[in-house]
Amino acid sequence: MIRINNLQKNFGTKKAVDIENYTIGQGDMLGLVGNNGAGKTTLFRLILDLLQADRGNVTINDIDVSKSEDWKNFTGAFIDDGFLIDYLTPEEYFYFIGKMYGLKKEEVDERLLPFERLMSGEVIGQKKLIRNYSAGNKQKIGIISAMLHHPQLLILDEPFNFLDPSSQSVIKHLLKRYNEEHGATVIISSHNLNHTVDVCPRIALLENGVIIRDIRNENNSAEQELEAYFNVGVEEEAVVEETVEEEAVEEITEKEEKTVEEKNAEA
Repeated sequence: MIRINNLQKNFGTKKAVDIENYTIGQGDMLGLVGNNGAGKTTLFRLILDLLQADRGNVTINDIDVSKSEDWKNFTGAFIDDGFLIDYLTPEEYFYFIGKMYGLKKEEVDERLLPFERLMSGEVIGQKKLIRNYSAGNKQKIGIISAMLHHPQLLILDEPFNFLDPSSQSVIKHLLKRYNEEHGATVIISSHNLNHTVDVCPRIALLENGVIIRDIRNENNSAEQELEAYFNVGVEEEAVVEETVEEEAVEEITEKEEKTVEEKNAEA
């Protein structure tokens, strides 16, 4: 499905993505995890040809994403609310997306039915523009629009953001069922390890733009490994902060002692 080949993207001196070779198969459900700045969103933008790579390429079903747009016919994605047309109502936006993929209004209405629980009566029929919805409901609108045409590749960046616990649970159920029923490749990123482990049988751990671990997650087996990795990072950060604080205290103490010595000398 997806092949990443010697892919590099730099922002100034910072290497945002540096992946030699990585393959995501048809039907895989992959969770992408990593700390802030690890390169998750940048990788998604490279896969979707929203950024130009400095080196290498990405192919989807053997189509180089930077040289052809054919892959867009079977791909759905939601990265942030910049994907939305916020001067439309949700209904207008859904019908617009449907029209792009040759769906009639009746077909769009039918495909919205599985999302009724997610929308919970707060999205359709509100007679207001998308720009006037809460961040959580904008998130729902974006996710639904990405899934509306039943893409064979679905990419969602932080899909659990801004959602209440009930909606997060519904999203997890929807993604699992979608993957099973359509045999689609689903890739999500999330800061929430519990959600990622619950949903994804395969997890890629990204650090400084490099995939450092490709973890098979059976019955939440990846949870301990991921928690150990992120806890080590927290502990190391705490040690650094403690060291900095100690050095600052020592510096202040030295200055105070020097001041006292100078005053004594003057006396």
